[in-house]
Amino acid sequence: MKDHAHSLTETFWKRAEDLKTVMMEIDGRALPMSPYADAGEGVIWFITAEGTDAHKAAHGSGRIRLIASDMSAKLFADIEGSLTQADNPDKLDELWSPVAAAWFEDDRHDDDVRLLAFRPTRGEVWATDGGAGFLYEIAKANLTDDTPDMGEHGKVSF
Repeated sequence: MKDHAHSLTETFWKRAEDLKTVMMEIDGRALPMSPYADAGEGVIWFITAEGTDAHKAAHGSGRIRLIASDMSAKLFADIEGSLTQADNPDKLDELWSPVAAAWFEDDRHDDDVRLLAFRPTRGEVWATDGGAGFLYEIAKANLTDDTPDMGEHGKVSF
């Protein structure tokens, strides 16, 4: 039987694929970023531009914190890890999308396009049942004076 932390780590990666936005904390400032989770490589990819705070952070200490809060992905997480620039044109081509293209004048071949790799090391994860299950737990808690069961929760290491 798998231990709880390992199971929760697997749940994190599966649900992280559905995240639309995370907050990336750099030196106490949180920036919204579009993540591309890649469980097979243990990386969350980001596409950004040369000179942005995220790009600069990838060349600094590289220690970053990601905050995920997404009811549709049924995932809430506070994850620490390292951020580096990745020179991987094939991965960039694979991840390129209309969302990324909206930020660049010359599309995928803009000289300012940068691919960043976030490698999580540890964190705290809440994996909920979401939607109707969430509403049911809130209603039940209000009727019974119990605390709502919000799903799996725990500290994880990657």
